[in-house]
Order: sequence, then structure tokens, then C-alpha cells
Amino acid sequence: MGLLMDQTKLDEVINKYRNWSLKVLSDLISIPTVNPPGLNYGEFVEYVKNILYDLGMKVDVIKVPKDIVAKYYPDYADYPRYILIARTGSKKPVVHFNGHYDVVPPGTGWDTDPFKPVIKDGKIYGRGASDMKGGIVAFLLAIRVFNELFNDFNGSLEVVLVPDEEIGSLTGTHYMLENNLVMPTYAIISEPSGEDNLWIGHRGALRAYVEVYGKQAHGSTPWLGINAFEYMVRVAEKFINEYTRMIESKVSSYAYDDPRGARPSITLGGKVLGGNKENVVPGYCAFSIDRRLIVEETIEEVENELKDFINKIQEEFSNVRLNLKITGKKPPAVTDPKGRLVSTVSNSIKKVLKKDPRVTECVGGLDTHFYASKNIEVVTYGPGPVSTAHAANEYLNINELFNVAKVYVLTMKELLS
Repeated sequence: MGLLMDQTKLDEVINKYRNWSLKVLSDLISIPTVNPPGLNYGEFVEYVKNILYDLGMKVDVIKVPKDIVAKYYPDYADYPRYILIARTGSKKPVVHFNGHYDVVPPGTGWDTDPFKPVIKDGKIYGRGASDMKGGIVAFLLAIRVFNELFNDFNGSLEVVLVPDEEIGSLTGTHYMLENNLVMPTYAIISEPSGEDNLWIGHRGALRAYVEVYGKQAHGSTPWLGINAFEYMVRVAEKFINEYTRMIESKVSSYAYDDPRGARPSITLGGKVLGGNKENVVPGYCAFSIDRRLIVEETIEEVENELKDFINKIQEEFSNVRLNLKITGKKPPAVTDPKGRLVSTVSNSIKKVLKKDPRVTECVGGLDTHFYASKNIEVVTYGPGPVSTAHAANEYLNINELFNVAKVYVLTMKELLS
């Protein structure tokens, strides 16, 4: 059939595999790949490996070395991590789909068992339905349909299933790319952007503690100490009244899925440390900061900005010592909105939905920056809604699953023609 296709034929073949898709998604939700600590990863990968074999793909499963897991996540080193890589074709360009298979713990407030999926009113409920086992099934379906419709194409298709996105991806997408296990031309991450929204990047994040060192003393003689807690409160007040105002003057030139994300933001006190006992003047206290970056900022600039701000406060509070302790960095990322991948996916969405998609930056964090750092064109697009991810009663709109699969097929057709 070559690479010729009409919309009616695509709809027909997608509908043929409707029940198969829902069966696969139900089975995947039923495997509780809860992270932390990283449960049932092997069972999940084995299940999908067999599907990919049936699709005629060459499949490799790489076990992440235990010492690498221990380096990044020492508490979970006894739980094995696997990266699945499946390919068909051997030439460029390489169209690559990325899906993470770990899910957050179910938590409380569910109306049904989170790992016994329920289909009701056009939705499928269960932990991972939206984030992001639905996205995995969307590209498995798309590849099955693509194989049936097209018997010849130029280039290669590649699928990767990775662990540990929910705890930072250092033993998943990061490990895979840093060790050159793949090098795609175009990468599509199937996180739940929503069928009418295409993420071309994401905000960055810098996490740290602002530490305050005073002088410990007995509670009966507080004048002999320097209360680190009291100074911590005063330092935090400086961040609230001065630093927040300073960063809110910055505005990104890109569109964000929530317009409020177009400005940098900071969250203070997500975690607070310090103090030993009620009758002891605390000699050490610290509060966390979570600083989110717009794409025009760099991690280095923001780190220097924070250090300069703390140094300024230090001059005022000279009888305590202040320190910025960095605990995490995720750079922002953006893919050229006029590049081939963004244009192709956007046009495919328009063909399926009969309207222009929103093309935005994600307010939260994604694995996009790992690909961007390797100069790989990357977008994030998958069935949603994202609003139910991590929540009780997480669900996926079933029609979105099939619409997104159609978009993937059209995208593969265009990029591999």
C-alpha cells in the first residue's frame, strides 16, 4: 500500500483494534508498577516485550546496573530496573516513542480498586491510566496500525519503555541517553498532554535549602544563643516580599499550558529542617525552595541569582551564617516550534481533530530536557487529561487514546515518507 492512505481507512483499522487496545491497557494498569520503590517492573516489561515481538520488532531489554541504581536511589537498589528498546528498520530517520511505566502510589480516596481498571462513561479508571500507560498503549496501537497500512517506508521505528520517571529519570531516560543506547532523529514522549495540546518543552526547576546557622543554647538562657529559627523566619520573609517580586517581573515569550506558568515561580517551605528539643535554642534551621524556571532562564543564572540574593541578606544578618545547599537541578527545554517535528505533529493533530492544536510549554517537568541536551528534536504528546495524573480516581478518556493513536500514525507516515 506504500505510504498512501485516506482518513476513512485509518479510522477503520483503528476501530478494528479497539477491543485489543482496551484489553492491553487494562492488563497494564493491573500490573502495579508502583514507584517508590519500583515494584513489578520485570512483569510489566515482559508483557510489553511479547506484544512488540508480535508486531515484528527486534526487542532488547537492558537491566540497569545495580550500582547505578544505588548511586542515585540507594533505598531502592534491591529493586531491579529495566529499559526496553524495540526497533524495526535500520536506517535514518529514526522516529522514537518514549513511555515510562512506573506509577506513583495510589494513595487514598479511590472509589474503586486503583489496580482493577473499570470502564465507565467513555473513561477507563485506574492508577496509570493517564500517567502514562494510556500513552504507551496509544503508540503500541499506532505501530500495529502503521504496520498494517504500510508495507514499505524509509527509516526506522523505535520504542523505549523506561523506569523511574516519577523519581527523576536518572535510571531511566537519563541513563539510556547518556550511555548512547539510542540516538533518534525525532522523539515523541507520550505523557498526557491532552489530545489537543502539544508540549514543545517545559519549565526548569532548581531545588535547594536555605540554611541558617545560629548558636545553640539552653532554653532557660536564650540570651546565650542565637536562634536560627527566628532568623530563618526573617530570611523567608525576605524571599516572600523581595525575591518573589523580583522574579515575577520576568515573562516568557512562549505560550504555556497554564498562562501563569509564563512567569518564574518559587515555593518556600515544602520541607523545613532544624530544632532538637523544645527547651533548646535551635542552632540550625533550614527551609526548602523550589524555584521554577521559564525557558529563557538557565540553571546557572538562577543559581547565581539566588546566591547573590542570599549574600545580600547575609550582610544584614551578620550574626548568623547563611548557606544555599543545592539538592536538584532540571534545566528548562524547548524545541523549535517551526522545526519539522513540531510542524508535523501539529498538522497531524489538525487532520484528526479538525482544529489547530495548542502548542505550549509544560508548566511541570518532563523528560524532554534529556533529549534536548543531545540536540534531538523532541515533543511530548499523549492522551489525557493530565489533571487526573497522581490523583485519586485517575482516568483516561478512551476516545483520546484512539485520536492520539491516529495522530501518531499520520506523524510516522509523514516523517518516514
